[in-house]
Amino acid sequence: MFVKKILPLFLLCALLAGCAQTAAEGMAEVPVETSAETQEEAYTAQTELVEIELEDEAVALAASPAAQSTLLLPVASGTAVQKTDKAVIDYSNSKDGYVMAQYTAATSQRLKVQVKGPTTTYTYDLPAGSWATFPLSDGNGSYKVDVLENTTGKKYAYVVSASFQVTLSDEFAPFLRPNQYVDYGVAPNTVAKAQELAGSIADPLQKVAKIYDYVVASLTYDKEKAAAVQSGYLPVLDTVLSTKKGICFDYASLMAGMLRSQGVPCKLVVGYAGTAYHAWINVWTKETGWVDGVIFFDGTTWQRMDPTFASSGKGSDSIMQYIGDGSNYTAKYLY
Repeated sequence: MFVKKILPLFLLCALLAGCAQTAAEGMAEVPVETSAETQEEAYTAQTELVEIELEDEAVALAASPAAQSTLLLPVASGTAVQKTDKAVIDYSNSKDGYVMAQYTAATSQRLKVQVKGPTTTYTYDLPAGSWATFPLSDGNGSYKVDVLENTTGKKYAYVVSASFQVTLSDEFAPFLRPNQYVDYGVAPNTVAKAQELAGSIADPLQKVAKIYDYVVASLTYDKEKAAAVQSGYLPVLDTVLSTKKGICFDYASLMAGMLRSQGVPCKLVVGYAGTAYHAWINVWTKETGWVDGVIFFDGTTWQRMDPTFASSGKGSDSIMQYIGDGSNYTAKYLY
């Protein structure tokens, strides 16, 4: 049974139906990239509202006590903050690979958070009235985080900003903890299922195999959801687990949440499969480092794993051939 020979996972979720839209059709939350001039202007913490314009992106991406006690959950420690009377940014735990933000005032406007790392700018939706966690996916270096409030149309205003240097405790710190896209911290059933499947297994690669097999065998691709998904969609892992269906974002997020809860670092990757936006994951082990290329041995050759293709395509030869061709995939953003 080749599953026991699985070597980690450039795990990709569905490119069928709704996920087969092109990038131009916007089936993914595409972070807004700003010019050097705009970034320079934003690098001062601001309390006054200064209007900027953001594109409105769509999202392409939707317990055992013993297991719970080992979870690395984010916390707003309050030791390094920037705040106004409307919002607060807490970067106390930047060494652990995350920053938190909360909009504390009352508002009916749409809110955004931009995380500008050394090389990449990420844009997220921010729910009002509660903390949200965002990964520092760009590694070590200078970061700028902005909380923004919609004014009119595509225009947003700065509410609060924070600039800080990041030196990670280790390179995979951002990819072990829950964040807005992989929120296993509020998914006890998902954590419990991962513990049931892989809690007694020591080898990280065997954990990957168990969880991968479960997701591929249990979930079906939700074409109706893919056709109707709206900008701002975020997977609710326990819902995906109970309904046993979802879109590419759901597949990748569920797998990443399960593995992270088991202490296996993994990146939720958003990029292109051909010309279409897609989501998959890469995993890390002490023995192999980050594995984002070939994945499993089928008795003859090494292949790339894609849980949605493998699930929806029933493991057909044509699907596995596509998955195995690394030139079909281009990573763009890491969560």
